[in-house]
Amino acid sequence: MADDLDTLRADIEAALAGAADLRALDAVRVAALGKSGQVTGLLKGLGALPPEERRARGAEVNVLKGEVERALETRRATLEAAALDARLAAERLDVSLPPRAAAPAGPEAGSIHPISRTMEELIALFGAMGFAVAEGPDIEGDWHNFSALNIPEHHPARQDHDTFYLTAPEGGRRPVLRTHTSPVQIRTMLAQEPPIRVIVPGRTWRADHDATHSPMFHQVEGLVIGRGIHMGHLKGTLVDFLRAFFGIADLPVRFRASYFPFTEPSMEVDIGWSRRTGELGQGGDWLEILGSGMVHPKVLANAGIDPRAWQGFAFGMGIERITMLKHGIPDLRPFYEADLRWLRHYATSPLSPFTLHDAA
Repeated sequence: MADDLDTLRADIEAALAGAADLRALDAVRVAALGKSGQVTGLLKGLGALPPEERRARGAEVNVLKGEVERALETRRATLEAAALDARLAAERLDVSLPPRAAAPAGPEAGSIHPISRTMEELIALFGAMGFAVAEGPDIEGDWHNFSALNIPEHHPARQDHDTFYLTAPEGGRRPVLRTHTSPVQIRTMLAQEPPIRVIVPGRTWRADHDATHSPMFHQVEGLVIGRGIHMGHLKGTLVDFLRAFFGIADLPVRFRASYFPFTEPSMEVDIGWSRRTGELGQGGDWLEILGSGMVHPKVLANAGIDPRAWQGFAFGMGIERITMLKHGIPDLRPFYEADLRWLRHYATSPLSPFTLHDAA
């Protein structure tokens, strides 16, 4: 009876050697070890043998089964390595080749991410109002991120569960991944004399993650410092911006009293919308869109500006949030998932940069 096992072993070895890919290999596995496989059939037939023969025959069949399993794994590893080598060869990029003469057309063409597009719009719209763009580091010190902005030690934003801290230098306070772009306002006021008129777009970090929050997100803040600046300037700037950005000439805008440590007085800004349909500018409902206020005298003093001679206003909003509202995007997370289908739907052609004509 050992002859039939030797014949079966030889047949399986030949089938394994002839398996050219993983699909063919799996067919050999099923034929040998599947529910109706040849080796499985031998194991099932052991019950019909006398006890003495059953033990000897069972040992031989189990040895064959172990050999087949090891041979299958060896062949699988060989085929997987060959498949990977073939894929790498097919997808190899020769970086020494000259660039394409023209950008590809169709679905392979590049496009501008919705967040980048919104930043272009913000820069164009506020640029028309005389704002320059200011930038600063993503890793900030405690003073720039909190203390200079009049944020007290007990404020929740300073807690570990809300903020990403880095290892502190010996004898110093822990650096922080900036929780807002407001530190750039402080750096700008320290670096240049008033009058000042800047916007600060950039990345920020907070320990939060769900359909409307991300650990990393983008903000834009605005700062105006000058003589005789008052609340009317703040309101006029924001109303004009919101109506231009959303393309609704009569968009309802409401200002509500609020509290922020770095502004006094402070205001939340709402826009009109329909809670039932989600349409902006329609219905009798209100949607909070950004925060704003007159720069707190302590913040001006911390930045070396005399609050008795200079006044100013500031505002800030989430770039993802206003992008979602403008384009009807219900979930924040796809912004960072690199899904090409989503990007092709919401992205913009790189050949159509934003201009003020788009906001007219």
